[in-house]
Amino acid sequence: MSVTQQGTVQVERQPLEFSTAGALVAQVLLVGAAVALPVGAHLLGAPVRLLLPMHWPVLLAGLVFGWRGGLLVGLLAPGASAALSGYPLPPVLIQMSLELATYGAVAGFLREIRVNRFLSVALALLAGRLVFVVSSLALRGATGATVAYLRTAMAPGLLAAVAQVVTLPLAAGLWTTWVRSRSRHRTEPK
Repeated sequence: MSVTQQGTVQVERQPLEFSTAGALVAQVLLVGAAVALPVGAHLLGAPVRLLLPMHWPVLLAGLVFGWRGGLLVGLLAPGASAALSGYPLPPVLIQMSLELATYGAVAGFLREIRVNRFLSVALALLAGRLVFVVSSLALRGATGATVAYLRTAMAPGLLAAVAQVVTLPLAAGLWTTWVRSRSRHRTEPK
């Protein structure tokens, strides 16, 4: 919310506009980060299932650019990563694509309807994980191997999820405030 020179109150949309040239460049960079972070983690021998490096940029895209930006980054990141690095592996590429698209879209949608950023991330994480479980069961079947896979795929990421709920809303708030202050400075008369 801001006050104009005429003294009227103007309510700003929570996420930034997703289709400006600058926003599209930023979203491409977020896809790049979603590809580079897991590659870097693999190269360093870091526990990827514990850190969930691809999830961070996708959630951030939803918080900053709304559901369209989050959906776009979430859909593109796993495929781009698979094409460039070979990860995620083909057996989980569809589930991860659906999961990440859900993360970005839900986080962005909730921000657009003015849900608190922290709650938006928490609910997006729950929705994405639910989509991952349902799509895994649908594609793999409800076998003992699938249940064991789901347990090993999901449990280690709980600490990363908590860190995402705490840090990503703060980062998104800083990003959107910075972009809006820059555009206000450009449009103010001198």
